[in-house]
Amino acid sequence: MRFGIATFVTDEGIRPGPLGRALEERGFDSVFLAEHSHIPTSRESPYPGGGDLPRVYYRTLDPFLTLAAMAETTTELLLGTGIALLPQRDVIHTAKQTATLDLVSGGRLLFGVGAGWNREEMRNHGVDPAKRGPLMTEQLHAIKALWTEEEAGFDGDHVHLERSYCWPKPVRTPHPPIYLGGESEAALNRLAEVGDGWLPRAHLSFDEIRRVRADLAERGKPDVPTTVFAAPADAETIAGYAEAGVERVTFLLPTRPEAESLTKLDELAQVAEKAR
Repeated sequence: MRFGIATFVTDEGIRPGPLGRALEERGFDSVFLAEHSHIPTSRESPYPGGGDLPRVYYRTLDPFLTLAAMAETTTELLLGTGIALLPQRDVIHTAKQTATLDLVSGGRLLFGVGAGWNREEMRNHGVDPAKRGPLMTEQLHAIKALWTEEEAGFDGDHVHLERSYCWPKPVRTPHPPIYLGGESEAALNRLAEVGDGWLPRAHLSFDEIRRVRADLAERGKPDVPTTVFAAPADAETIAGYAEAGVERVTFLLPTRPEAESLTKLDELAQVAEKAR
């Protein structure tokens, strides 16, 4: 079992460089950073967690710039997005940003993506919420082409890319792993079609994780790498995930100033060490 950290890096918490160094020193193998470009003040979409939207959602730093800063203070820490809101992003810029991060970090990118839940946020990016799923599927096909082909092109219902040159290419071949967030039928179909790993949230039962992994195996995706996002830090839960075939558990690190963050990381590292 591997252990990582999921967190929101904001202007009010520990800075990226010290955080990356602290994670690597404590034996965590990865970090997954949340993304929100902005939060429209209308607040029409209900927060999936219930209640008021936590303050960190309003203040997230750009995940790719943040991960690049973390790459400079680490040598082995895997650098993940958890999740990048791909439908809200330009596909060409995103292909270049991700490939650049993979290059400068020596091949450490884990590209976690999802369709998003904040409908007014995506509308501000010109995205029809009802079409964000099919859009994202085509975006991933186009990004893979830009990552792997010297002259890349794609022509779909939502994404149109004329034959183009786009460098850099990622370090890893054929490309960095794409982790799909989400547990809906549409998300799992997308995972089966174009994903390399699964990034479910911690509310799923062990039986449901086993069921999904078995279904993916029947569709030609056996042993899909599975990373649970923001899992409880207790031994019984970790053991259940291990039995269900999960490869990595991430613990949620609250967004706090540096001293408080380091204390919390010490606690989480002790849980991970006992579970190994």
